[in-house]
Amino acid sequence: MRGQDSPRRRLRRPEWTAIAAGLLVFVTTASIAQVVTQNVPQLQGPPEAMQSAPAAVLPRWVVDDRRQMRAYPDQPPIIPHSIEGYELSVNANRCLSCHKREFTQDSGAPMISVTHYMTRDGQMIADVSPRRYFCTACHVPQADIKPLVPSMFKDMSELGFKPAGSE
Repeated sequence: MRGQDSPRRRLRRPEWTAIAAGLLVFVTTASIAQVVTQNVPQLQGPPEAMQSAPAAVLPRWVVDDRRQMRAYPDQPPIIPHSIEGYELSVNANRCLSCHKREFTQDSGAPMISVTHYMTRDGQMIADVSPRRYFCTACHVPQADIKPLVPSMFKDMSELGFKPAGSE
């Protein structure tokens, strides 16, 4: 037979497909590597000098002691007073000296939510839950600044809905 003695062998369709796929992967990897090397910082040689820029002006805190409306549902209430110098550490939490259940009568401050007395599993405990102990993880002072992103949030009362039973 004619083709048996010939050292040249013809490639079949699956072999061509495998070669084409390998070539495609190689070209794609090479092109991605060129793009990535442009975005990765230099790791060798002398470091580039850092540029200094002027610091932004610190915002003025709103400390009028008035409760603010929330910007969206389930937003943690903001802190309407100064917390400058408040100790908030593992050993002390000055917020609790006014907002804890036992002290709200004398201080006039709003009591922290009952959810702060729950464990992760929903079990009620006698003291503030360790996961809710650091107040400033969720609650922040209000700054007198323009919002970074415009809010389109409207309260249900603004949309014309009345509370249940008010008819």
